[in-house]
Amino acid sequence: MATANPFAGFDFTKFMGDFSVPAFDVEKMIAVQTKNVETLTNANKLAAESVQAIFQRQTAIARESAEEFTAAFQEMMAAGEPKDKMARQADLAREGVERGVANLKEITAAATKTNNQVFEILNKRFVESLEEAQSFAKPAKK
Repeated sequence: MATANPFAGFDFTKFMGDFSVPAFDVEKMIAVQTKNVETLTNANKLAAESVQAIFQRQTAIARESAEEFTAAFQEMMAAGEPKDKMARQADLAREGVERGVANLKEITAAATKTNNQVFEILNKRFVESLEEAQSFAKPAKK
């Protein structure tokens, strides 16, 4: 049992003839995408440079900590009385914690600064892209 085609008498060319597509400026779109890629490249470069600087600082902190630990250990071994050694050990532990907190604050501040800069770069471009997209949607002047 065959069913009749419901679209047999429908003229698609007539239907699509009333459908108009606005002119699309390909060069404008390429220019927008080029700006987007340039912005992403700059943001990535800034982030990579920051990661490298933070890594170098962390390496320096680790080197300084190792040197300070060695010096502190030698100093504690040289002290005579156990009471003096314990007092010096407490002082060194306090100094180490203070230095560690200061180093952590420094690294965190550097990372936060970079995150904010990258966000501002990307946010600015996003707003510009929205404005450019709005200009695409405006009808062409006759």
